[in-house]
Amino acid sequence: MLVEFLLGRLGSFTKFVIALWYLGSGISKSSVFILSKMVLDVECSSSYANVCLDPENFKQFKLVKRDQLSHNVAKFTFALPTPTSVLGLPIGQHISCRGKDSQGEEVIKPYTPTTLDSDVGKFELVIKMYPQGRMSHHFRELQVGDYLAVKGPKGRFRYQPGQVRVFGMIAGGSGITPMFQVARAILENPNDKTKVHLIYANVSYEDILLRVSCSSIFF
Repeated sequence: MLVEFLLGRLGSFTKFVIALWYLGSGISKSSVFILSKMVLDVECSSSYANVCLDPENFKQFKLVKRDQLSHNVAKFTFALPTPTSVLGLPIGQHISCRGKDSQGEEVIKPYTPTTLDSDVGKFELVIKMYPQGRMSHHFRELQVGDYLAVKGPKGRFRYQPGQVRVFGMIAGGSGITPMFQVARAILENPNDKTKVHLIYANVSYEDILLRVSCSSIFF
């Protein structure tokens, strides 16, 4: 039972150790279990080695691209440490971004990236910048080469494929970003049969955030 359990979960080195035990190398059963557990810990932790978010501490990410989508909306692309790094944000959760307002005072605000962990090496934020917004000021001043302090994941909700039969969404303005995150994860997963219904309101056609992106996944 022990060996069958480990063989199904461990890598080649651990299987080699178990094979030595079976071949009479003198390694005791307890030693095999200890070695296997040690390698299991390493193998499991290695799957998280490229995850960048830290729920307790702010980490700095470099802005590598800024696309102005309208007079008050921009898409910010931030580089992760390596081309294979992932942000590590579960579907349905968000991040906290830290900056300074026009008075130089610290401000922290939640945002939801429009990218998923399948978009390795980067993450993107689509930000609507309001005239009096404290964090909006920070993003207006942010230039390519600058760094943004980010902490996460945050939030109580975490979507799992097939969690519900139908997902109804109602959003207005910049509130589309968390909806887009979940909808994209559902619609890009061929094994997730969840139906998505979205009601999205804006002041004008020009104010619609992610207009092209939403059209590409919903239609």
